[in-house]
Order: sequence, then structure tokens, then C-alpha cells
Amino acid sequence: MDTQTSPEAMPTVMGATDGKAVWSVGVLMLFKADAERTDGAFTLLEHTAPAGYETPYHVHHGEDELFYILDGEIDCYYGDDGETVSRARPGETVFLPRDVPHGFRVVSDDACRMLVQVTPAGLEELFIEVGESAKRLETPPQAELDTAALAEAAAAYQLDILGPLPD
Repeated sequence: MDTQTSPEAMPTVMGATDGKAVWSVGVLMLFKADAERTDGAFTLLEHTAPAGYETPYHVHHGEDELFYILDGEIDCYYGDDGETVSRARPGETVFLPRDVPHGFRVVSDDACRMLVQVTPAGLEELFIEVGESAKRLETPPQAELDTAALAEAAAAYQLDILGPLPD
């Protein structure tokens, strides 16, 4: 078995505000570890979404997601019909395996800040492609999400946009 570590997977330490900052799909994403840094193993990002934010209902076919809630609260919708709902609060973890449709809504009065791990890495490229460099380390100005354009871009990353979150 080859146990060599690639140069990209070398140990690193990043400060609280270090990393590539992107405004994408209505949130601030601060990438702490990406495909290059982890040799494709995983992506880790700090994700900050404003109060009331919601994702489209979607399904990843190529990766698992794990959320660790730092601040705020979200309702997670998952399953074929999206009728299963679980609330996640600070200190709680949400695991969303690939091929399970899901989405979430920020239900706290303030922003929700969480660490998101995506395994394997690579999905960060979608968010960079459809986003822009963050001008400040805060959530972006609110704009309506172009779900048709997102769905088109997401298809190349084995991610299907299924529609809005269930009511």
C-alpha cells in the first residue's frame, strides 16, 4: 500500500479569518480546507447564512455532508418527500449522506454559522463558479437566487436541484 502523503496534504494551521472567502448562493463561505489542501479527501468551510435563508431542496450524488452548528438554528428537511424535519442548534451535528434529498432553513432570529464538511472534496468548485469573492467577511447583500442557473451549473457536480423546500 502506498502511504506517501502528497505535498498538498501537509499539516497547516489557519486563523479564524483565514481561507478563501466567497459569497455564493446567498451565504458567506470561508473555505478552510479544500480539494487541493486535503488531496481530494474532504472540504471544510465555515458557512454563514442570514436569518430566514433557505436552500433549495436538492440531492448530492457524489458526496456526503456534515454540519456542525456554531451559532443560530436550522430546520433540516430530508427524505424523498421532504416531510421529515429536524431542528439543529449550537453544538449539534447534522449528517446528510449522499443520495438523500435535503435542504435547510435558518429559523433563528440571527444568522446561522456552521462548519460544513463535504466528503470527498470538489463541491467547493461549484460554489466558487456560481459565486464571487467576498468583499467583506459577512453575509452578502440579499438577492433572489437564480435556481435555474444554479441547477444547470450543479448538474456538472452530480447535484440535482429538486425545487423549493417543502412548506
